[in-house]
Amino acid sequence: MDSPEIALILFGLALLAGFVDAIAGGGGLITIPALLWAGLSPVESLATNKAQAVFGSGSATIHFMRKGMIEPRGAAFTVACTFVGAALGAILVQQIDSAALQRLIPILLVGFALYFLFSPRVSDLDSHQRLSTPAFAMTVGVGVGFYDGFFGPGTGTFFAMGYVALLGYNMRRATAHTKLLNFTSNLTALTFFMIGGHVVWIVAASMALGQLLGAWLGSHLVLKHGAVLVRPILVVSSVLISLKILLDQFNGA
Repeated sequence: MDSPEIALILFGLALLAGFVDAIAGGGGLITIPALLWAGLSPVESLATNKAQAVFGSGSATIHFMRKGMIEPRGAAFTVACTFVGAALGAILVQQIDSAALQRLIPILLVGFALYFLFSPRVSDLDSHQRLSTPAFAMTVGVGVGFYDGFFGPGTGTFFAMGYVALLGYNMRRATAHTKLLNFTSNLTALTFFMIGGHVVWIVAASMALGQLLGAWLGSHLVLKHGAVLVRPILVVSSVLISLKILLDQFNGA
């Protein structure tokens, strides 16, 4: 990437992605197509996306921890399971094609978006817990962690919806804990992509500052506005991710 114009565009898109990710997830919908447009290969795009995204998810996690929104001890086992899943996903995606998994994502995301749109349980109030924390860690933690290491866009959406639907968290609490797991899966996948030599660092560096600024803005808005802001953005990001993936499949057919 030799063009200053491209670097500036990637910075702006990373800022927008960091903002969206801090609120509802789905920033990869913005950054992965941008990286492909900049000339990176698919695996380089996934790897470099992790390198820049780790700054946004990391800064959002620190912000929520300082505000007392995250319970580190209670989340420790879920973090460990997310690490395992993300490691497996990042290793596997460097070996095989991701087309089969990619076909499932639009269906899952549309389903989750409809759930959030019509469910009266999505609010700033905690609700009934339907799954134990260890069971959540071994299913959602490992499963979504694997998905993030393997592909990525919409990971925050999956985590947030899991926290609300299965553990009964309110939207502020779910969003805060989602950032912790998203940071875990980002950092884990990045480590294994680095081992594989797939990260384009000059591109990642140009996007990292944008991620930091966007995540700071988004995390502050979450604490101020809660479900009123998060709910529509979560639904819209889910639908946009689905449409983007379906469009890519149609164009590639």
